[in-house]
Amino acid sequence: MSASPSPSDAPSPSAPTTSSAPLHLAVALDGAGRHPAAWREPGARPEAVFTARYWVDAVAEAEAGLLDFVTLDDGLALQSSSTDGPDGRTDLVRGRLDAVLTAARIAPLTRHIGLIPSVTTTHTEPFHISKAVATLDHVSRGRAGVHVQVSGLPHEERHFGRRSAPLSGAELYEEAADHVEVIRRLWDSWEDDAEIRDVATGRFIDRDKLHYIDFEGRHFSVRGPSITPRPPQGRPVVSAVGASGDGEASYRLVALSADISYVSARDAGEAASAVAAIRRAREAAGLGEEPLHLFGELTVFLDEDGPAATARKERLDALAGHPYEDDSEVFAGTPAQLADLLVERRSAGLSGFRLRPGVIAHDLPAITRGLVPELQRRGLFRTAYEADTLRGLLGLDPHPANRYATPPSAGTAA
Repeated sequence: MSASPSPSDAPSPSAPTTSSAPLHLAVALDGAGRHPAAWREPGARPEAVFTARYWVDAVAEAEAGLLDFVTLDDGLALQSSSTDGPDGRTDLVRGRLDAVLTAARIAPLTRHIGLIPSVTTTHTEPFHISKAVATLDHVSRGRAGVHVQVSGLPHEERHFGRRSAPLSGAELYEEAADHVEVIRRLWDSWEDDAEIRDVATGRFIDRDKLHYIDFEGRHFSVRGPSITPRPPQGRPVVSAVGASGDGEASYRLVALSADISYVSARDAGEAASAVAAIRRAREAAGLGEEPLHLFGELTVFLDEDGPAATARKERLDALAGHPYEDDSEVFAGTPAQLADLLVERRSAGLSGFRLRPGVIAHDLPAITRGLVPELQRRGLFRTAYEADTLRGLLGLDPHPANRYATPPSAGTAA
């Protein structure tokens, strides 16, 4: 096995990757797995999907495999195969626990792995999200992030009555970018040393180090400050999907707002095109030199031999009544074959991958106990956690400067 890379040895996420640079790996967790029939697989534990223990166990497995982070899917309506509303099906997993609250339950029972719950910015207030994710960062001691997503579905909008007319696709992404700007400003609204906690003088807080953010935009008007002290990371990690199906709007959201983008592509050509489009959008936003991780996405079915993996997927397809397809690439094979594919795909400019286990009970352990050792043998993945925060694991600025803090005067130590 190769020696663990130090943060200084890690490749810059804004620079092209090389075939010898360590990979970043994450998994996306939802229900019993990505395949609609996953809950019917032996060992899937469908009776436990709405328990804390189920999610703690899954994330503990991911941490045992030294993965960078997990994402927890969420939404504002029941999962559905229809864009018009609930599909009425009773043979599929329906319902989720709140992703942010689930992450907060997991945090004290894990030590190193990053936790990135999903939030839908379209119908949630940035003030609420800022304090929830800041709280998660405090509870996890610096391992929090947030995955931002949008929703233009009328049946979801009817849950809220927040606006008189739906936003266009481009406006949804514009609103999401404003949402991220507001939450980052709220995270900065407390300076790092705003809490004094001096019992002798009776001063708990330095009020001069709490700041109004006075954000005025098309979609939000937020005064601030936050009610929650600045997170341990300063600014928790923000991720978003760069999806070609949503046009340039999603690329612009990524360019303006993300630390990580998940690139949905079905093959190497699509991945390279998406990476190029995101980089162009980043340059156009004047942020070309700022770090941005681009993670490829794949749904995976893994077994000790390729035919067994294919046969398992086909058996699940038969239970579901149709072949499984996804917006991103679907892989069925061995961990070694998947390692080969990841090495090939990274040439498109990807620094890591977010893998969606077809069946969490089967494919998550296959990732942690099969794929990870294979990548370690090739010197392409860590053999121990090298940082205590998510920003540290990703090689990002470990604690960004607070935009509202008064710079130290000349001659004063920083």
